[in-house]
Amino acid sequence: MATRRNPRFKECRRLGVNVCGHPKALDRAGAPAFKKTKKASDYSLHLTEKQKVKAYYGILEKQLRRYFEQASKSSEMTGVALLVSLETRLDNLVYRLGFASSIRMARQMVSHKHITVDGKVINIPSFAVKVGSTISLVEKARNSEQFKKTFLAYNKSNIPYLERDEASFSGKLISLPLRKDIPVEINDQMVVEYYSK
Repeated sequence: MATRRNPRFKECRRLGVNVCGHPKALDRAGAPAFKKTKKASDYSLHLTEKQKVKAYYGILEKQLRRYFEQASKSSEMTGVALLVSLETRLDNLVYRLGFASSIRMARQMVSHKHITVDGKVINIPSFAVKVGSTISLVEKARNSEQFKKTFLAYNKSNIPYLERDEASFSGKLISLPLRKDIPVEINDQMVVEYYSK
């Protein structure tokens, strides 16, 4: 299974946003060595927005292109449909619910069969979670101090389309995300324009 293994902090500085969610990711972003001196071209701006999507969701170019093709057939606006489909991936929801401290950790947890959806173990990170589905830690993983500590400490921010249940180490997708509620700094229209050229 192909994964992104590039340096996370360097990528955050290059893109100008904290795509990995680490509190120290942009600490050196203002240093003279990382200051951009050239004016970015139109193509460069569109490319950067596309790269942000890949970085936020931990996916590769081939996967993103496939998601875009599916979104372009949707009755919704293409950019919004793209982000909604990415946001409802299992690995992303595992991260959003706080089971993992990063999208990479979330992907690994799913692959290693630590996560169930409606009581069934799913080990496919790209699995599309449906509204009303409950995501939980498997019984064995609930005894892990690392997993317990992460779930109780990380991602406390309230996300309107998710519901957490700390007592049962689970969470639920209660509705499809609205664009204004998706916590990513992306100009989705530029992404659409990039692929439409």
